[in-house]
Amino acid sequence: MMKVACHPVATHRKLTCFLRPGTALLIILCILSSLATGYTPVTAQDTIASPALKTTTLPPKKHSAKKASIYSAVLPGLGQAYNHKYWKIPIIYAGFGAFAYFINQNYSEYQQFKEAYLWKISGDTIPIDNEYIYKYQTADQLKNGKNYYLRNFELTCILTGVWYVLNILDATVDAHLLDYDINEDLSVQLQPGIQGLNPSPWQPVAGVTMALRFK
Repeated sequence: MMKVACHPVATHRKLTCFLRPGTALLIILCILSSLATGYTPVTAQDTIASPALKTTTLPPKKHSAKKASIYSAVLPGLGQAYNHKYWKIPIIYAGFGAFAYFINQNYSEYQQFKEAYLWKISGDTIPIDNEYIYKYQTADQLKNGKNYYLRNFELTCILTGVWYVLNILDATVDAHLLDYDINEDLSVQLQPGIQGLNPSPWQPVAGVTMALRFK
């Protein structure tokens, strides 16, 4: 227990307290220790609360079907490259190559039949460099061959245009399906069932009911 001795001094008429040296030293050490542990330096960052950092997450960029369509319209196969379906590009150009070959072949045959037909009906006796005037004896045969290859030429041109449109549609559909969420959770349930064939009299028939459930 700490003891404090107080003695009155008559000359000054005041009550003066005297501490023992050990007690005074103990009080000073307690004050210093409390100051050392309780003091925390205050900085400007503590006095001014920093606003919370707001992190904004951007929505995922959607695959543009419009861009895929325009790319394939400008250059066939470019839309498929935009959709990362690179394996379709050789197929597209193989189709265009095949159509180009048939267009050239049919047009060449049409021109030969046409030239031979016009020479035959004109009655000209000067021979020309066309083997069809000797291979086909009548003008009707040359006319039929001319019309046949003309139809093939026109049909091949139409099919080439259809192939071009299919190239654009393929790129557009692929671009739509890239952003389409297809859930793979598909369940098939088989359960027995009873159905009636005739309403009157009702004749129950046993069977099996299959149900597909998409979750």
